[in-house]
Amino acid sequence: MSEMSPGPTPGSLVWRLANKWRVAVDRAVAPLGLTHAQYVLVASLHGMQHTGERPSQRRLADHTGLEALYVSKLARALESAGLIERTRDPRDPRAVQLTLTEQGQAVTRQAIVVVQELLQQLLEPLGGLDAPRTRAFTDDLTTLLDVPLTPAVPDDKSTQGATP
Repeated sequence: MSEMSPGPTPGSLVWRLANKWRVAVDRAVAPLGLTHAQYVLVASLHGMQHTGERPSQRRLADHTGLEALYVSKLARALESAGLIERTRDPRDPRAVQLTLTEQGQAVTRQAIVVVQELLQQLLEPLGGLDAPRTRAFTDDLTTLLDVPLTPAVPDDKSTQGATP
């Protein structure tokens, strides 16, 4: 058995930072009628459309790291709010393509400005958005996100043969 660390674990710090960021973005984009998750969807869609892509819900889910079912739920809510359009892909009738409406583009541009200001505040202790420490931090986060995580299955003999 290993000794307990005297301070917070890296996992605890990642969790706390993720929650701090989610809450801050939720509060910042709420006046625009968005949640953090909706912001992630429309900002990603905005960026993809800017490069000429008209992504499917599945492609947007892969891009954002959100579950496909959650993207579908978010997309329906954003469609009801008039911010995106959902249409069948002519090449694959099972796929749904997403596009920002004019209103969606305007709201998204405003939200991006608000969140960029928030990001600048967050990264100021590292020297700001373009600082070497921020680039190193981003590289470290990318490395960690690229690590596949699979839960270990406990080898507990007392549960073998038991029906779940």
